[in-house]
Amino acid sequence: MIYIIMYLTAIVLANLSVAYFGVGATIINAFLFIGLDLTSRDKLHDAWKGNNLLIKMGLLIASGSLLSWVMNKNAGMIAIASFVSFVIAGVIDTIVYHFLFNKSKMIKINGSNIFSALADSIVFPTIAFGVFMPIVILGQFIAKLTGGFVWSLLLTKKPNDQ
Repeated sequence: MIYIIMYLTAIVLANLSVAYFGVGATIINAFLFIGLDLTSRDKLHDAWKGNNLLIKMGLLIASGSLLSWVMNKNAGMIAIASFVSFVIAGVIDTIVYHFLFNKSKMIKINGSNIFSALADSIVFPTIAFGVFMPIVILGQFIAKLTGGFVWSLLLTKKPNDQ
């Protein structure tokens, strides 16, 4: 349940801050919030594997976008961009994550993050702002990979590791 709450909180905060601050917030969000989402999504994949994974992930993604829009009606295009980009990134992440099934947890998480972060970094700003922005895409991609790696270290740390 904690990963669902983290996922939704991060998505809503990222969407609302972009709606409020604009494109400049996307790179900071990519590191802080989207890196967390990419990594927590992998934790949820493991928890939901074989138990309606696609339906649950779809509902989770839709819930994050809907909550963003409900909290700020002016965030409509941001919520749509978030939904579309996370569906595409989620499908890619799932395929790569499961392709890496026999690798270590860190390889699976960060390996799948490479491809899902790239997809999300291209799709989100292009839809949200209606223009292809290579510098923003590159900045988001690097921030998502870095943030995802940091979050993977934090979320895969065992309780006895101090």
